[in-house]
Amino acid sequence: MSAPEDLKSRAEQLRVELAHHAQLYYEQDSPEISDFQYDSLVRELQKIETTYPELVTPDSPTHRIGGAPREGFTKVEHPSPMMSLDNALNREELKNYYEKLCQSLEVTAIPVLCEPKIDGLAVSLIYEDGFFKSGSTRGNGHVGEDVTPNLKTIRTMPLSLHEKIDGLVEVRGEVCMDKKDFAILNAAREESGEAMFANPRNAAAGSLRQLDPKITASRRLSVYLYQIIEPEKYGVASQQKMLDKLRTWGLPVQGSEKLCTCLDDIYGYLDIWTEGRFEHPIDTDGVVVKLNELRLRDGLGATSHAPRWAIAFKFPPEEKLTRVLDIEVTVGRTGTLTPTAVFDPVHLSGTVVQRASLHNQDELDRKDVRIGDMIWVHKAGEIIPEVVRVELEKRPENSAPFKIPNICPVCGSKAMRISGEAAVKCTNVSCPAQIKEGIAHFASRQAMDIRGLGEKIIAQLVDSGKIKNVADLYSLNVMELALLDRMGAKSAQNIIDSIERSKARPLGALVNALGIHNVGERTAQDIAERFRSLDVIAKKSVEEESSMESIDGIGPIIAESMSVFFSEPHNKELMSRLRIAGVKFEMDEPLVLKDRLPWNGLKFVLTGELSSMTRNEASEKIRALGGQAVSSVSSKTDYVVVGTAPGSKYLKAKELGITILDEEAFVNKLNENY
Repeated sequence: MSAPEDLKSRAEQLRVELAHHAQLYYEQDSPEISDFQYDSLVRELQKIETTYPELVTPDSPTHRIGGAPREGFTKVEHPSPMMSLDNALNREELKNYYEKLCQSLEVTAIPVLCEPKIDGLAVSLIYEDGFFKSGSTRGNGHVGEDVTPNLKTIRTMPLSLHEKIDGLVEVRGEVCMDKKDFAILNAAREESGEAMFANPRNAAAGSLRQLDPKITASRRLSVYLYQIIEPEKYGVASQQKMLDKLRTWGLPVQGSEKLCTCLDDIYGYLDIWTEGRFEHPIDTDGVVVKLNELRLRDGLGATSHAPRWAIAFKFPPEEKLTRVLDIEVTVGRTGTLTPTAVFDPVHLSGTVVQRASLHNQDELDRKDVRIGDMIWVHKAGEIIPEVVRVELEKRPENSAPFKIPNICPVCGSKAMRISGEAAVKCTNVSCPAQIKEGIAHFASRQAMDIRGLGEKIIAQLVDSGKIKNVADLYSLNVMELALLDRMGAKSAQNIIDSIERSKARPLGALVNALGIHNVGERTAQDIAERFRSLDVIAKKSVEEESSMESIDGIGPIIAESMSVFFSEPHNKELMSRLRIAGVKFEMDEPLVLKDRLPWNGLKFVLTGELSSMTRNEASEKIRALGGQAVSSVSSKTDYVVVGTAPGSKYLKAKELGITILDEEAFVNKLNENY
């Protein structure tokens, strides 16, 4: 069945509208609509394309969402090497390079194009007949990795050129992360206890080289182009004209370039960017100097790794010496205790700095930062203050190593470090520092499923003092909710009704809702099925940690998290209030013995993308029938379920002679047993 004309027209209209808003947002920083409105338009287009796949175009904005994870990266051989650049570490080395360049060309001065050096990940992009076809990393310069699905998620990268060009066009540039987005990403990773990226380049490289494009899509990467392969085909004779041509094609160019005709011009440009780099939105560690006329480059040749017609001048690192006045410990929204060095103010990268995060106890111990120490500080990526090292020769006598306290500085509850983790966390889920996040998780669909209780309403309830923990939700009334901003009586009644219905949620949902560290939705369900009562779970967790470890998939770390949670007095009080409110603590569903389930003991591996369900949903269905959804193929695997674009697991299954099910066969097998 072909698509109706009105939907064809609407799909085209949506593509044009989304391209317009993406340009306003990412290139001009002046959005006309909210993120929610933009996402709604994307979902509308995605729905049309899903129903009528023939309406999907190569430049559709829906490609930017990110597809299913891949098994690994395919190697790509570059038709022409992707070379790096030699460095000049000071002005004398730059002067020597420029004079040698002029001497080779038998002139006294030669025009060069200068622009800030982007500290990112080099990539090659291929467009075919004007549409983006594929992209790869530089790799070793000769062979890179195919990162096409991930590149499609970068919203600053056009999926089609502004000009229709027959055949293949290869352009090259850098994928990077703007400083502000780098700061946001690292702050979130620190709060969740994840390892932080050292600088924007590492963040960009780590984000682009994700096997799951959805992770790449969740991080705001940018791409800037600066090279056209075989530029003479397009009438381009200079580096300056090359950048102009890239702009004409609608490709993002960093800008800020300048044509310098002599050494003094180059020095003047360096003077501007020595300080100007601190205000630049992109992390830059130097200036690139390129011979402008392309016809002169061929005669200069190249070394084994770099062309002789260009060089990168590297800015010296900016570090300042200062004294640590104090080490403060703050509590984040997930309960993580974070130490921060407070020091005498210093001027760094254009701003005054007097605080730098020390992240966690491991980092504190590694750098051995103490109160009273003289420390060297700089800005990672020219944006995030960081302690580089301690000047040990100037350490005061009788100084002592700093230890993060085992008491939460906000609520006074026990704080502890779970085995195998870097973060020290407050164990009280009602701690004021983390209450909003905890309530949002409690109300989520995978937990107590309280419809209508969004983040803005939760914020109003907490900020006004109406609720201090999740148990307070069950004391709310319609009048209290109706008085909130943008809340009417009907909406308030709907939320109260949803809160009342949540009392009957399954035990697994309640265990998940409690927000116990390391206990996710699936683990919570397994624990509920094993013990069938929250009181039993609490008792076993505290008195018999080994009981938890007897459950498949639960090891000592999760068992320890459970013991810590149910030992905390604030959490005991919370459970008592939930019971009084009428929340169901028991599992009344009939006990199903796994050995009686039809797929008991069977191991399934999923590979590729399924059209009728997500891989998580497929895994849930497998577990519900008693089977196991495992991640790797071995001789013990019973079935490999293959979706579209399967990876190496499919090949290994064929090699081992394991039964392979396509999606239709898998669905039929499910239907036979449900």
